[in-house]
Amino acid sequence: MGKSKKKATRQPVGLFATPEPCLAELSPLPDIAPLKPTVVYNSYWKFAAERQQVFFKRLEGCPPPWTDDPVLLVHKFTNAYRASDRVSQYLIRRVIYRADLPDDPVEVIFRIMVFKLFNKIETWELLENELGPLIYDDYSFKRYDRVLSRAMDRGDRIYSAAYIMPSGGSLGHARKHRNHLALIEQMIRTNLPARIANAASMREAFNIILAYPTIGDFLAYQFVTDINYSTVTNFTEMEFVVPGPGAIDGIRKCFSSIERMSEADVIKFMADRQEAEFARLGLEFRSLWGRRLQLIDCQNLFCEVDKYARVMHPEIAGLTGRSRIKQKFRPQQSTIDYWYPPKWGINEAVAARAKGSSDVPITVLTSNLERTMDFRVYQQRAAKTDRNPEKTEQGMMIPLLGLAGRAIAS
Repeated sequence: MGKSKKKATRQPVGLFATPEPCLAELSPLPDIAPLKPTVVYNSYWKFAAERQQVFFKRLEGCPPPWTDDPVLLVHKFTNAYRASDRVSQYLIRRVIYRADLPDDPVEVIFRIMVFKLFNKIETWELLENELGPLIYDDYSFKRYDRVLSRAMDRGDRIYSAAYIMPSGGSLGHARKHRNHLALIEQMIRTNLPARIANAASMREAFNIILAYPTIGDFLAYQFVTDINYSTVTNFTEMEFVVPGPGAIDGIRKCFSSIERMSEADVIKFMADRQEAEFARLGLEFRSLWGRRLQLIDCQNLFCEVDKYARVMHPEIAGLTGRSRIKQKFRPQQSTIDYWYPPKWGINEAVAARAKGSSDVPITVLTSNLERTMDFRVYQQRAAKTDRNPEKTEQGMMIPLLGLAGRAIAS
């Protein structure tokens, strides 16, 4: 008799045993044609819910471990909500909303760009410690360059590895940071703050930023999102999305085929369908005090699930072929005093929950769907919110997918 074939098994996770699939991962995949989901699709929602549970347990002062998910225990992942991450929190609280610094659009956007072009807390604090308050009226290329050049000469890293920043060589300097200082000067000189403040939509503001040298689609989208945390603009984060390379890899793992849909349309579909999927999988998702996952959050989740699937679903390959998660989880010694853009209207609830107040609901579920809706009512409501008004086959695809999702969930 021939040797029996062994079934493929998952690789061990760090010091922990091979991860066992949870109920959500074992659940049947939904019929959401033309999208063809893989098992990673269920893991996307499971990861989002579990990562948000970790966020709340840490906020509420629970002792570790905050999860029994073996992958989350070992490896580092960003939060389900982009604005909850450490760097975003620092940007919002310590860079944008500063009572001791001017709040006019020029100064606010100057500070945001100084921070985001390096995207590193230590670089911002180095500049503040050496130069005092970072104010455009007191800005000097030579002084900023001197501080950053000395840091680089010492061997310090002044850029974050979160995403690759272009060198900006077209701006005429040999060193990357000098080109970025020149870029900031050009932005202020050409009235970027006023044009952003007067933009009628997030897309218009995005296009204004995109026109500057060395800035591509993904960076322009990240920058307009950061500016939108401030009072300079007040756009909805549900207007449009630009997928990054990691998100595109995650989409390829979640779906064996997306047919003629774009990656941006897939992300919009996920944002629209979130309540139905958490309900279908029996997952308790604790939203950000009633704030649903926005397009940028769903984009980020695809990026994180791309990494999560390298361990949880190694048999499903992405575009890059990466098989390991580089960053390990190490608890930060300092805690975060979570605080969000005041226009979101959640900071009072955040502070109360962090103090353990029983007056604030511990959990806000996002799985409360309207149970009955006839087709006529659906058509009327969909017409008011349709992001794809053209009546071509491709244009009708997203509204039809939304209808299918509601039908499945009801």
